[in-house]
Amino acid sequence: MGAVLDQYERHLALERGLSDHTVRAYLGDVTSLLLTVFGPEPGPDRRLDEVDLAALRGWLAAQRSEGASRTTLARRSAAARTFTAWAHRRGHLDTDPGVRLVAPRPHRTLPAVLRPDQAEALMTAAKSGAAELEPVALRDQALVELLYATGIRVSELCGLDIDDLDMGRRVLRVLGKGNKERTVPFGAPAATAVDAWLEHGRPHLAVEGSGSALLLGARGRRLDPRTARRVVHDAVAAVPQAADMGPHGLRHSAATHLLEGGADLRSVQELLGHATLATTQLYTHVTVERLKAIHDRTHPRSR
Repeated sequence: MGAVLDQYERHLALERGLSDHTVRAYLGDVTSLLLTVFGPEPGPDRRLDEVDLAALRGWLAAQRSEGASRTTLARRSAAARTFTAWAHRRGHLDTDPGVRLVAPRPHRTLPAVLRPDQAEALMTAAKSGAAELEPVALRDQALVELLYATGIRVSELCGLDIDDLDMGRRVLRVLGKGNKERTVPFGAPAATAVDAWLEHGRPHLAVEGSGSALLLGARGRRLDPRTARRVVHDAVAAVPQAADMGPHGLRHSAATHLLEGGADLRSVQELLGHATLATTQLYTHVTVERLKAIHDRTHPRSR
């Protein structure tokens, strides 16, 4: 079983090019499945063919009885199907039981987003904090401006190098999930914040090991996503009546404001780097809910 898991890990990391985080998640789910089927010390006569449809259903049923959410069950079902499909192709399984595995549909919760005026207040506060040209404050302003201007993921932002930015055209090159590259534009305020960071902030934090990383931590190394999340949480917390959110909340906000401003779904899908349009369509529900709330609050015959 250990050899099979090693092969599967190489497949996920090298052939499919998944991120370290995704590979760990897939392996964790599959390890849980195999432990349920075989126990911690399977004997030499145990075969992977014991992972059949009944075993998959039993594994999910056990997790459901332990209180796993529909979203968790759906994710683990997807991980199991990915594994059994791979194992069948490699000859470890005679048939693929995952094709007949039905999992509960996950609940799609509407993400919390900033109102446009709240987003403006956030950017104004970041600009005010950077007015004294303190290096970390300049970095934090560039961070929130880029996240909101582009809607990129925090991992994508922290992975940016200086050469990934074309300041003349105001676009950046992003390496997203599955090592898929895309080009994302940003506006003049974000460009101004980045210019200020590169001129007055980054040189004061850069060290020999900084390399070409765009954003740096206080010790001069490439900025860690956990630090970026803390920066965004703290910045949003200072905005009156804003929901608690991190970088993904700014991504949600950027997508929602683009759609409310008239952008089409396919363009927003391309900007965000979504693999399917179905993921982007979640934001249309957000805008409809906000329109309904405005209607209920303002129309004289809404009640």
